[in-house]
Amino acid sequence: MRLEKCWFCSSTIYPGHGIQFVRNDAKIFRFCRSKCHKNFKMKRNPRKVKWTKAYRCLHGKDMTQDSTFEFERKRNRPERYDRNVTEQTLKAIPLITKIRHDRQKKHITERQKQGKTKERERDAKELEQDIQMLPKKDVLSAQKTKVVVKVSQQQTEENLMEE
Repeated sequence: MRLEKCWFCSSTIYPGHGIQFVRNDAKIFRFCRSKCHKNFKMKRNPRKVKWTKAYRCLHGKDMTQDSTFEFERKRNRPERYDRNVTEQTLKAIPLITKIRHDRQKKHITERQKQGKTKERERDAKELEQDIQMLPKKDVLSAQKTKVVVKVSQQQTEENLMEE
């Protein structure tokens, strides 16, 4: 049983599923569903279609350069059974999954950093523009909180640089 990859979206094609297209030069294209096949026939570029794996990798939405993905490489020839290698592999699987989850969490937090800083800047700008709408005693407290926010941002930036 061989699992193939879709030429268009890079998803897994299980046996008995999908469509196969053979061009005149004997190049074989496999598609997981008619959606991928129709997009191919419309001569769409998978790197420009947002739901494909190629687009996600190209635009930094997916983790592409992760060494733990090398364990999922397709092997064309069967490996000879060795009890020691099997035992080591079974011991390594939990460690590999833990590393992968940690890297994925780090990847997500790195992507969210830009949005959080932009949101803080937007909130500070809105506070500056609309400060006259607040009552006088709230204006004083808002100015105090503004100073506190600036200090906490500097502290978080210093913490990030230390890591």
